[in-house]
Amino acid sequence: MPAPIELIWAFIGLLLTIGGTFLPASVTMPIGLWDDRGLQAYSLGVTYQIGAVLLVGCMGGKNAAALSQIAYLVLGLTLWPIFDRGGGIGYLKEASFGYLLGFVPGAWVCGWVAFKVASRLESMAFSCLCGLFTVHAIGLIYLIFSYLLIPGKKVPLFDEILTYSVYPLPGQLAVVCAIALLSFTLRRLMFY
Repeated sequence: MPAPIELIWAFIGLLLTIGGTFLPASVTMPIGLWDDRGLQAYSLGVTYQIGAVLLVGCMGGKNAAALSQIAYLVLGLTLWPIFDRGGGIGYLKEASFGYLLGFVPGAWVCGWVAFKVASRLESMAFSCLCGLFTVHAIGLIYLIFSYLLIPGKKVPLFDEILTYSVYPLPGQLAVVCAIALLSFTLRRLMFY
């Protein structure tokens, strides 16, 4: 992919990740199952942040995806309150920072896998799953190291693993399905 196009996708990815941080992921009932209350949205318990990370990987490729997430981390660590709980260099001590750190390799892996094979729905889903797995792997490694290196942690490691990896996983898998379908459709419409 040409460098100017990668930069455009990197910028789009940065904006989507910032916006996705504050936008909760929800689903609705199919139209035929609506009752007299009409359209009801049900929260998935996650935001579209991980979806933005994976979408830019599927659409912009590995370099654009990694660049967008590096920019996201730099902006968030320089006191811009774009992370879920604010921002600043103190965010390095947050248990969830490892997952944010995992966005860079996760986006790169997703973009690398997405452009390795022909654009099919299954390949888009697989690339998103690879990216999601990478984010969780980096996040878990960071959690374990921070637990071992920071004495006096009040929350047990197992509880943090449940909070940051196990509980959000079903909602994130639903977002992966949506992103796989969206990226497959967009790549068909954009002829790549």
